[in-house]
Amino acid sequence: MFAWPTPPGLRAFRLEEHLDDEKYVVRAELPGMDAEMDIAIEVTDDRLTITAERTDRREEADRSEFRYGRFHRTAVLPKRADGSKATARYEAGILEITVPIVETPSESRSVPITRG
Repeated sequence: MFAWPTPPGLRAFRLEEHLDDEKYVVRAELPGMDAEMDIAIEVTDDRLTITAERTDRREEADRSEFRYGRFHRTAVLPKRADGSKATARYEAGILEITVPIVETPSESRSVPITRG
């Protein structure tokens, strides 16, 4: 498990990951986000990439306040992780992504016997 450096111009966020026999779990702190609008998760080859963008503007009678930022983290998936079956859940500012670890059964085959 290894997290790649964050590209220039983007901010990192806290990321926690653990692996057991059945799954690889990544937890990311992304408070104040709209999971459907602000967060994107992509699995490409052996990498899991989380990108988030926050834009929040509040205006009152005599002042305005805004927060914004683009965030990015990439983690390398462990061997035997099946990225096509990854699931994600966002609750209370924490994004949790679970990637199942699959068994790679050895293929059985018949071995022909030749004479002579």
